Amino acid sequence: MELNKYSKVLTQDPTQPAAQAMLYGIGLTEADLAKAQVGVASMGYDGNTCNMHLNELAQIVKKGVWANDLVGLTFHTIGVSDGMSNGTEGMRYSLVSRDLIADSIETVCGAQYYDGLITVPGCDKNMPGSIIAMARLDRPSIMVYGGSIAPGKWKGQDLNIISSFEALGQRIAGQLDEGDFKGIVMNSCPGMGACGGMYTANTMSSAIEALGMSLPYSSSNPARSEEKRAECLEAGKYIRILLEKISNQAIS
Repeated sequence: MELNKYSKVLTQDPTQPAAQAMLYGIGLTEADLAKAQVGVASMGYDGNTCNMHLNELAQIVKKGVWANDLVGLTFHTIGVSDGMSNGTEGMRYSLVSRDLIADSIETVCGAQYYDGLITVPGCDKNMPGSIIAMARLDRPSIMVYGGSIAPGKWKGQDLNIISSFEALGQRIAGQLDEGDFKGIVMNSCPGMGACGGMYTANTMSSAIEALGMSLPYSSSNPARSEEKRAECLEAGKYIRILLEKISNQAIS
């Protein structure tokens, strides 16, 4: 069963010694070079809650890929936080970032000859960017959504990112004092995960799950949950199944 349809261009061709030398240089063995390679694309970066944990999740995905007798190799692309840039000139970059994400994922997978792709997005344009790249590449692919944030709390009230916007309006209207305004802003986002409501990130992840491009419950598993970590690990099992299905179709 040939799972390495693309990577064999670099790993099995004796006229590609430089590529093989580099792969040995990153720690792969001769046995590894015979395995299919899966790119794991993380949109992780430190600057917002939606993406701050994605590099960690990508490492779990990579572990699951290796556990299924495949070579998992991580790479990274950008993200733009709509929640942070909203109302500023920074929003000029938001939609454009979707295409940059798609372009960069396609570029790495195409140039490196990866046989499959798993993306780990967390914010609004990350997810459609991932799916656009998957469509262009037409290779076995899975999206692992980074998951939604836990609710914030202030004086017994559940909060999310919209609570901070609403608090500004309430303060301007004289319905909220400075202490409560600050308390809401400081507690609306209590850590990792995408904005907690049916806003763009959770809507996109739900639609993509319905399309079958992510594993069941990917859009529902919270960012901090053990279910999300288990999903990351399981992605390796299912990318192998996809690679095997494609290989069987080619044989038949």
